[in-house]
Amino acid sequence: MKKAIATTKAPGAIGPYSQAIAANGMLFISGQLPIDPVTGTMPEGVAAQTEQSMKNLEAILNEAGCTFDNVVKSTCYLADMSYFGDMNAVYAKYFKGDCPARAAFAVKELPKKALVEIEMIAAL
Repeated sequence: MKKAIATTKAPGAIGPYSQAIAANGMLFISGQLPIDPVTGTMPEGVAAQTEQSMKNLEAILNEAGCTFDNVVKSTCYLADMSYFGDMNAVYAKYFKGDCPARAAFAVKELPKKALVEIEMIAAL
């Protein structure tokens, strides 16, 4: 069985996908762009964009009854690897103790010209 997870505290899906899917004791969260769910805008700069993406992820985690402590894997997509340090500094603030496994890499382009997009997998 799978169950879609959705919250208005994170941006709605902009395509044929769910914010997250819970299945077999795991939560699979779609990549979160740094879009403010209230204004529909993106902040300037990779640090501010990472912060917004993490807030969006947190809202989805909370909707599923989870926190960042439940996250076992994340993937960070960057518009340029020169943004890695700034992204990493913000990302690190959200994890205490054992951090999840992670991959981070640059892609040619992200939707809506974002500088960062982050997806996560959590254990329920």
